[in-house]
Amino acid sequence: MVTEKYKIEIINLNIWFGNIYALKNLNINIYPNEILTIIGPANSGKTTFLRTLNRLNELEQNFKMQGLVKLDGLDIMKMNVGILRKKIGMVFALPTPLPLSIFDNVAYGARMHGITDKKKLEDIVETALKNAYLWDEVKDRLNTSAFKLSGGQQQRLCIARTLAVEPQVILFDEPCSGLDPISTAKVEEALIKLKKNYTLILVTNNVKQAARIGDRTAFFLSGQLIEIDKTNKIFTTPSDKRTDDYIRGRFG
Repeated sequence: MVTEKYKIEIINLNIWFGNIYALKNLNINIYPNEILTIIGPANSGKTTFLRTLNRLNELEQNFKMQGLVKLDGLDIMKMNVGILRKKIGMVFALPTPLPLSIFDNVAYGARMHGITDKKKLEDIVETALKNAYLWDEVKDRLNTSAFKLSGGQQQRLCIARTLAVEPQVILFDEPCSGLDPISTAKVEEALIKLKKNYTLILVTNNVKQAARIGDRTAFFLSGQLIEIDKTNKIFTTPSDKRTDDYIRGRFG
């Protein structure tokens, strides 16, 4: 997993929204093909961190940033934002299927990027659905509405839609928060297999989920990175008492 080249480098990152100091002097290196899980109580900066990585925070009023975020050594603030969001996709807490068929949901991004050839679109959709571990469940009803899928299937559909534009990094903001245990297990299984080809960053309020699937885990508190380490170390012998207290449910 560890290489000399980081996929993402965060250097002295500070984020404000008006007078709210959301992230404070953050320094993190993220490796290719790892699952980095991020835990911490509400208002600790987890989602703000994710939204920084593909520049969604810029849509907010009074946003201010200091510091540097690099993707493959390149400053993301100097990149075309459309290209950046193609390279760094995001899956949100609640499934957000489009009011279209299953096929058209997955093909949407590819079409937006100019792909119109029917056979190529069919290949893209099939590959993305297979990689999201949804193909076998929907292959015979691709032309039906995405809204007819279960919540867990809709979330995997959203993962497939993200995969269809061939990102390098995928951000997950509590993707299982509204799912039942069986659907959660299927999403987790998909994430574990996806890391062979992608770098995954998962924000979760479920510490057991972080323990199950994270290669490394970062603990955020009040906008600060308290510690980051291999997941088994974070959950057995954390360096900071606050991490241990949070994992054991003493606060948060």
